[in-house]
Amino acid sequence: MNEDGGEPQRDGHFATTHWSLVLAAGETTAPAAQDALAELCGTYWYPLYAYVRRWGYSADDAQDLTQEFFARVLEKHYLRQADPARGRFRSFLLASLKHFLANERDRARAQKRGGGAAPLPFEFETAEGRYTREPPDDETPDRIFERRWALALLERVLGRLRDENYEAGKTVLFDRVRDLLTEGRAEVPYVEIAASLGMSEGALKVAVHRLRRRYGELLRETIGETVADPAEIDDEIRYLFTALQ
Repeated sequence: MNEDGGEPQRDGHFATTHWSLVLAAGETTAPAAQDALAELCGTYWYPLYAYVRRWGYSADDAQDLTQEFFARVLEKHYLRQADPARGRFRSFLLASLKHFLANERDRARAQKRGGGAAPLPFEFETAEGRYTREPPDDETPDRIFERRWALALLERVLGRLRDENYEAGKTVLFDRVRDLLTEGRAEVPYVEIAASLGMSEGALKVAVHRLRRRYGELLRETIGETVADPAEIDDEIRYLFTALQ
């Protein structure tokens, strides 16, 4: 019960994207499909970890369960079961996790979870510190997952924009103004930031405007990777910001 999609291109066509690469991989181990899987896991592991923790599992158990879930996804090729016409990727992934947890509760395990599977490179050493900063316990596991999905997606978009600017030799400019891209107003006046960069205030405002516009484009492209139809992008963006409230 999931979806795929493509990135909206300037010519109006949809190009092959991360999720469609995963779906098309089938029995193959194509490098592009494996890279797509790795990126999907890297984006979604913490929202799923937070979901498991909110159900009352200990930090150690949540780490084991999250590792085992992704190991199963990769080893058993669960993603092949996803139907792009039946919903969002996040919905498919969360439903898969719920099914996995139900099975884990029902079956007796003869060995430690994840036994024999190669550990996936998740930053579990930071996970519990992040989890302790989550909202109070009256937040449901589903609500925690949705918020963390939204934040993870926005972090990924900002990372893509950062990489573009670093490659273009605009590291100092981007690092100095990155907070202006997501904050409503600047804590430091534009004129001071401009002076520190050797720019005029007008030139800085133009640069920030361009970065914000590109941020919006990348957000649409990234959302487009996880929906079945480009017509769903606007609805998914609205849902994303609702999840952050």
